This record gives sequence, structure tokens and C-alpha cells, in this order.
Amino acid sequence: MDTAFALDPGRFVQHPAGHDGELRGAVEELQQGRWMAARAVLASSWGNWPVWTTRTQVLAAVASRTDVLDHWRAEAAGSVGLVSLLARAAVERALMASARPTDPRTVAQLEHSARELCWDAAATLAEDPVPWICLLALAQLDLGQSRPEHRVPAPDLMLPPGPWGLLAQARRADPWNREAFHRMLRVWLARGSTGTATEFLAAFLPGAPAGSPVHALPLYVFVDRYRRAARTDAAQLQWTSDERVRAAVLRAYENWRAAPGEQGRWPVVDESHLAHALWAARRPVDAAEVFAVMSPFVSSQPWVSVGDRPDDLFRQALAQSCAAGR
Repeated sequence: MDTAFALDPGRFVQHPAGHDGELRGAVEELQQGRWMAARAVLASSWGNWPVWTTRTQVLAAVASRTDVLDHWRAEAAGSVGLVSLLARAAVERALMASARPTDPRTVAQLEHSARELCWDAAATLAEDPVPWICLLALAQLDLGQSRPEHRVPAPDLMLPPGPWGLLAQARRADPWNREAFHRMLRVWLARGSTGTATEFLAAFLPGAPAGSPVHALPLYVFVDRYRRAARTDAAQLQWTSDERVRAAVLRAYENWRAAPGEQGRWPVVDESHLAHALWAARRPVDAAEVFAVMSPFVSSQPWVSVGDRPDDLFRQALAQSCAAGR
């Protein structure tokens, strides 16, 4: 048996940093209230915008649940990345509060504070795409497009007004920034506009570089469509019966294989979506390849969105794929 496909489900673990060993260490330090490793990781990442974006996102998600950034700011206010982390953490808190609203005034206050920090960060760090990405993240909360920056005319006449100026600002530094495109996609999905989300991808993805993780974006639309359909058997058939879905899954797989080595590898959550999509589309040998590369990490998504017992579903997909890949 090829050991690449002899994978033990028990070996797979969830970790926000995935395969980024330096980031894993910084996350674990940050969880214990120590920020020195995070500062070092960010200092080494500045200017490498794809890496910078991912690392600030992961670190801020961890920091948003503690007061570690307050201690960091008190002791080393001028640290590289701290301004971006403060904005990111504030956005994370606003998004979490909006997902479980108890007091609308509290949610509004958190959103306002986060937006102010984002604009301050954008003014301070003109070349950093993160503040603009953060503003895009907040745009998904403005379902009525009440803010003027959320109803800018689209560059494509077939697309509706939206936060296109924010996306353009993020793309100035990093034209194919994965998170920027994800955040823009979530704006449409938050409004239930699956059609607009699909049109958005159709307008932009043909220009994306081969191997870019933005080619995984359609997989998120398919999961969202399935979730909104209450995970019915009919919705499940999209992966096997809809030739457009199957073609998009195959394109994502081909681009994943074209990713430029370790520096260009896809995040675990994208690989997890790809492994699921290939398995659901009855391409288990290809799914086994993705599982093998992804090992020993896995993300909770898409499994929690496509099954009532996500652990069992993951194990089933892994076992069937590996059996086919022997």
C-alpha cells in the first residue's frame, strides 16, 4: 500500500496556523499571554502580503478573546503589526457579536469602534492591505448598504454596487489577495445573493494566476448553496449532477496542483473544501491526494456545514478516498 494514502483519521488535528510552523508557535505563545513570538513572526512577514494577511488574521482571532494586545501595546506600542492586529481583533469581536446579537447597541458600538480603528490603520499603514480587508469584513454587516463606501458602482456593469472601492484598495498592494476576495464574496453571501456571488467570481477568476487559492472560492459558494437549501438530497446532487459544479471543482483541483510549492500552498481550510468537493463529486483518488498533502491538519469547514455529524462525515470521506487511492 502507498503510505501516502494510508491515513489515520486520528492523526488529523485542527490548528488555526495549519502548516505554518512559525505561526503555530506564536499562536501557542499568544494563547498564554506572551506576545514576543507574535511580534517576531510579524516583523519577518512585513511586505510578503499573502503571508502577512494570513498571519495577522490568525493571530488577531486568538488575541481577540484575551487582553494580550493591551499588554503588548503598553509595553511595545511601536511594534510592527500591532496597529493591524488591534484593528483585526476589533473587527473579530464585532463579527462575533453580530453572529450572536443580544444587545443591538453593543453590536453597533463594537462595529463603530472597529471601523474607526480600521480607518486609522489605513491612514497609518498606506501600503498594508489588511485595514482595507478589515473594512471589507465589516461591510458584510451592512446588509442595507447604508454606508456610501458599500454602494460604489462596480467595475463590471453586470455587477451591482457594493464595497468595490475597499476591494480596489486592498488589491493595490496584493492584487490577488485571498482574504480580500473571500471577504467580498461573503458580502454577497451574507445578503443571500448567491447569483451575485457567482457573477462576481465569473468576472474575476479568469484573470487569477494559476495556482492561486482564490480558485477555491467557488467551492465555498457550493457549500453555502447546500447549507441554505437545508442540506437536502436535491442540493447534495449538485456535486454529481451539475456539470458546471463538477467543472469548477476540477478547475480548483488543477489550480491546487499548480500552486508554487510551500510558499504558495493553499490554506488548510481551502484544501479541506477541495478534498470534500472532490469526494462529493466522486473523484476519490484526487481527494485522497489532497487529504495526503493536507495531513495532519484539517479544518472544521466545510464538514460542519455539510453534515449533522461532521467528524463521521470526514472519516467516511477520508476512508473512501484512501481506499480508492491505494
